[in-house]
Amino acid sequence: MMKNKPGKVVSLGLQHVLAMYAGAVLVPLIVGGMLKLTPAQLGYLIAADLLTCGIATLLQVWKNRFFGIGLPVVLGCSFTAVFPMITIGQQFGMSAIYGAVITSGLFVVLISGWFGKLAQFFPPVVTGSVVTIIGITLVPVAMNNIAGGQGSPDFGNLSNLALGFGVLALIILLNRFTTGFIQAISVLLGLVGGTAAAALMGKVNFTAVADASWFNMVTPFYFGMPTFHASAILTMMIVAIVSLVESTGVFMALGQICGRELTKEDLAKGYRAEGLASILGGVFNSFPYTTFSQNVGLVQLSKIRTRDVIVAAGLLLIGLGMVPKFAAIATIIPTPVLGGAMVAMFGMVIASGIKMLGRVDFSSNENLLIIACSVALGMGVTVVPEFFAKLPSMLRIVFENGIVAGSLTAIVLNIIFNFKRVPHSAVSQNEADRIQKVS
Repeated sequence: MMKNKPGKVVSLGLQHVLAMYAGAVLVPLIVGGMLKLTPAQLGYLIAADLLTCGIATLLQVWKNRFFGIGLPVVLGCSFTAVFPMITIGQQFGMSAIYGAVITSGLFVVLISGWFGKLAQFFPPVVTGSVVTIIGITLVPVAMNNIAGGQGSPDFGNLSNLALGFGVLALIILLNRFTTGFIQAISVLLGLVGGTAAAALMGKVNFTAVADASWFNMVTPFYFGMPTFHASAILTMMIVAIVSLVESTGVFMALGQICGRELTKEDLAKGYRAEGLASILGGVFNSFPYTTFSQNVGLVQLSKIRTRDVIVAAGLLLIGLGMVPKFAAIATIIPTPVLGGAMVAMFGMVIASGIKMLGRVDFSSNENLLIIACSVALGMGVTVVPEFFAKLPSMLRIVFENGIVAGSLTAIVLNIIFNFKRVPHSAVSQNEADRIQKVS
């Protein structure tokens, strides 16, 4: 029935694009801003991200013998990957980000068939600690941006604070007084409203939009050939595993919504598609990709579970990625406006980590110790980056990154205190129960 109504299919696909658009453009804006990219480079990064989001979505929805789970899912870059990419870029350069992204994607492809067995090493006490650490490390980025951006001459100016907190207030009000689709795109509406207010204040420069061309093809290795560094690769592999745990929940929840019982083979093909998408992201110099849970709520809201809607969304994203003017529009968003949206988005990362930890048995002193030590060590290394400076280089590679240090601490302590064989179905069902709340 849906195939006979292409207009409806396209409009429903556009809804999915709008629901994930803010998250899709915020990631390149944050990473590009922190790595001091030029406006032209930032425009490319946004365009590459949109196009690759579209291709990654099509890979996942195309169910075949080798990859693709065939569920109505949309792929984008997870915010759990933002701080690791910034850290890698600042330490080793842009090329190291893409070396790590490509390697982590290959790693996911290789372990896709066995991830059910590996999942027992990543129960909520581990994944919750890791996501919480990542979320907390992102907060200073948001606060600096609300004030105008670190090093800006008007840092902390009252107009900057008014814009940033005004955007945050708008997002909160939209979530309080609206429901359904409007609530789902509250961050996008906050960015639009904040940019409009900033334009009235004379804080928006439209030069980038005027200078951008109408059509351009994303080219492989735009920022140079990838380079490979052990600590960067290890960081992105840990992020990839956490993303797989979250994706498992999305898959299981959507399987229940669509009335389809997923097999281990289905899940493996879903993981494999995410790995291929990340490899593609590294090649096109964009990002690692994972399933967006916010689009699950839209499937529940619209009651439309057909894959052709997601195919339309993927094609729309590819089309947007080929039109640099659309990417340039995102680059004109003032830094304080971005900061206001970041507080909400990054706060949700922390809340997601706390929610994962909410399924942990806190009556167990061992679990408390795992959380305490991993979060403390992860944050400690982040705040005092020279803490392990005197260690031998091989050890420093492992411990110089707070996310890696905290994650490895959680994994090792969990093995020491709690290791036991957990059935894959139990892990999947727990994650599905978490995602079912999204609407």
